[in-house]
Amino acid sequence: MAHSSVIQVRLDTELKKDAESLFSDLGLDTPSAIRLFLKKAVAHNGIPFDVIRQDDFYNPHNMAHLKNVLADLNAGKGVQHNLIEDDE
Repeated sequence: MAHSSVIQVRLDTELKKDAESLFSDLGLDTPSAIRLFLKKAVAHNGIPFDVIRQDDFYNPHNMAHLKNVLADLNAGKGVQHNLIEDDE
């Protein structure tokens, strides 16, 4: 390693402690685990695991709307319709 660089990251104290404990159980220190992640990311040409966004259906705005609709239905404010199926 001819040249080296320093990366500083601000972390939640509990996350840092939990990560250090995990890495220790794996026989690694934190800098080695971070180097391992970076090497895998470069070799993978991306994040070496799936990074996904939570399903939009469950976002707070939609969940609040669904709770309001359910409350209205439970209060008898809904209208029942028969299912119209397209048999084509």
